Amino acid sequence: MPLLKIKKTARTAARLDLRRLILVLTICSALIPFANTFYAGYLVQRQQLIDTTLEGHYAYATKLAHSTDDFLQSALQQLGYSAKLMAGHMDDIHYLGEEATRLRLQTKSFNSVTVIDQTGYVLATSPETLQIAGKTLKSAGVTETLKARGPIISQPYMAVTDNFIIFVSQPIFSAQGKYLGAVGGSIYLKQESMLDTLLGSHFYQDGTYVFVVDKDKHIIYHPNNKRVGEQISNNDAINQVSRGESGKTPLINSQGIEMLAGYAVVPSTGWGIVAQRPKTATLAPLNALMRSVLYKTLPIALLMLLVIWWSARRIASPLRQLANGARDMDKPETAQSIQSVRSWYFESQELKKAMLRGFGLLHRNITKLREDVNTDPLTGLGNRRHLEAAITAFQAEKTPFAVVAIDIDHFKKINDSFGHDAGDEVLRQLGRQIREVSRVDDIPCRMGGEEFLLLLPVAPLHSAAQVAERLRVLVEETELATVGRITVSLGVAHWSDGNDIKAVFQQADAMLYAAKRGGRNRVEVVPAAAVAL
Repeated sequence: MPLLKIKKTARTAARLDLRRLILVLTICSALIPFANTFYAGYLVQRQQLIDTTLEGHYAYATKLAHSTDDFLQSALQQLGYSAKLMAGHMDDIHYLGEEATRLRLQTKSFNSVTVIDQTGYVLATSPETLQIAGKTLKSAGVTETLKARGPIISQPYMAVTDNFIIFVSQPIFSAQGKYLGAVGGSIYLKQESMLDTLLGSHFYQDGTYVFVVDKDKHIIYHPNNKRVGEQISNNDAINQVSRGESGKTPLINSQGIEMLAGYAVVPSTGWGIVAQRPKTATLAPLNALMRSVLYKTLPIALLMLLVIWWSARRIASPLRQLANGARDMDKPETAQSIQSVRSWYFESQELKKAMLRGFGLLHRNITKLREDVNTDPLTGLGNRRHLEAAITAFQAEKTPFAVVAIDIDHFKKINDSFGHDAGDEVLRQLGRQIREVSRVDDIPCRMGGEEFLLLLPVAPLHSAAQVAERLRVLVEETELATVGRITVSLGVAHWSDGNDIKAVFQQADAMLYAAKRGGRNRVEVVPAAAVAL
């Protein structure tokens, strides 16, 4: 007997009935336009907010750049006026000291003021706590001043006082045009200064901040003083402003944060002023607004959903009941179930009538078809489909069963000697005898040719062996009109939950072949140890 193949298929199908379809279509028709409008509106407002912020930051950076330039030009003018006054008093250390103090305190433009001669020697300083009077300075700012012999706004550098500063200076010339030295004001970049006040006091209170870089991309002003002096290279705004360009751009700063930045160049120094704000802070009010709009529409949306759900349920109820009836039309009680459906609108009423008219005929056809599909036409026993359905049921219910594999000995010889009609009669006779020894719940099947199977649910192995022996004896003792006596060989195995069901049928086959090899007309039972495996 060929090996029995048991196929298990797990099918998961989403049930889309009319109620769900109405709900889905109605919700989609409402939600998709709303979501599209909501999202499109969000995108438009988002872009407008970003563009407005960028434009505002650009305008603000430009204003600060001009204000910073005005401050520096004003500082140069102050120093220039004092330089003219000092030209006639370069030998009066007291006068120079008072003038330096006046310069520092009058406008507070400088953190310190220093007067030097043409060699860099400090003639006077304010405040005196710097303790550099009488020393010759070699700092970058002083060296640049002495070399230029003209108005200078130095690049940021570290002074001898350990301050990171900018040195703004004017030359001092005698009435005859001789270069006598210079007066310069220092602006401390890491301490409070007039420049810090100018750049740090702005009207934005939304997370916007300003920082300033020099031509070499060093930060010369930042709200976080610890970053002053740091060189930045991975920032688009700084890269562009260091090339003398002004503009606006979204960017990711050196800290990895998305920013919206506007930037402008200070004309007199080439510094770049950058005004920027985190993108998340810019969009936060819009996100809050959109959430508020969404929350306020939810109650109405939920109410509409409830009304739609109730209406869909009401409309779909008759069709759902009729569909359930159509699915179970092979059951006798379905006609009464369909008759009780309340079809309150035209389509469902007409469908109900049609179903009732066709129910009787369909039920008869289904019954006949089921019998034909599951029955062997020659013997009237179950066929392979019937066998597989029984095995599936046993597995699902974990019902143990015994298997008896049956094969007619020398059946080919019978066909060859007496003809196929005689062979068919032998098969029909064996089918009747299998039924005779079977119980009501047993499953007798013909697998094809002279091969038969008998399933005995809840039967232990020894009981199945007894049934097999009884069948063997019955067949052997029966005299057939045309062919005389025949014999059968039988193999017996047993299945219980947890064992491999395919192996059980293989064992029954193996026992059947063992009976054939042992001389035929025998019953072979699988050993107990094999059953345990």
